Amino acid sequence: MKTETIGTANFETWTTEEVADAFAANKIVLIDVRTIPEYAFQHIEGALLLPMPFFDAHKLPGQSDKRIVLHCGSGVRSEKMARACIEAGIDRIAHMEGGFGAWKEAGKPYIGTSMSTGGPERVNA
Repeated sequence: MKTETIGTANFETWTTEEVADAFAANKIVLIDVRTIPEYAFQHIEGALLLPMPFFDAHKLPGQSDKRIVLHCGSGVRSEKMARACIEAGIDRIAHMEGGFGAWKEAGKPYIGTSMSTGGPERVNA
């Protein structure tokens, strides 16, 4: 994990491995900031969707029980939204380095769309 101090806040960049381990142990809330169609086509099972255009850092829950980790397709949008969280007064926030692309490249499981049925299917599960 890489940590950057911004004022009094800690901005963290987590690897896919760190996210996968913490998510499997129910230690984090994983928030996908991609678009609705991107999420519908393929997403990390159990990740919540909060698309970037609708993202309001002031509405995020506290992190007393679980940490918040943001992710997008490549890490660019999630980093932008994590920095917006810090500007909104959140003192500790994280995002996943490389985004969903890195997750897939690492062979982590996700929900995809079956090309034969058009329905959801588990990939790499």
